[in-house]
Amino acid sequence: MSEVRALVAGHGSFAEGMISAVRQIAGRDEIFVGVSNTDLSAQEVERLMRERLEASGAKVIFTDLPAGSCTMAARRLQREDPALTVVLGANLAALLDFAFHAELEPGEAARRAAEKGRAALLVVGAESGA
Repeated sequence: MSEVRALVAGHGSFAEGMISAVRQIAGRDEIFVGVSNTDLSAQEVERLMRERLEASGAKVIFTDLPAGSCTMAARRLQREDPALTVVLGANLAALLDFAFHAELEPGEAARRAAEKGRAALLVVGAESGA
């Protein structure tokens, strides 16, 4: 796991699917390791994340929801390690940007990724005005 720069954590197969999409588009899946909360208690999610962070040295966690169990676990870990950056509500655009800028300082790469992820959200349709 020496190239891992971030965890991707979420419900069901969220992490697996996002990492797979990054692999298909950018060929850079080695910088991510996935965590699923499927069938895990809150304590088990936190333990699994801690183990993956320690094994990889990653300093960024991307989660699927702002208040989900993965985010709550990530925030608890962040209290223990203030150098840890947590990005909530991750999407594919954010993960791709992080993958292409993984050589940056982890917090800076995460901030860039979050900006790209926000900018990628659009509403298109008759009611949207677009």
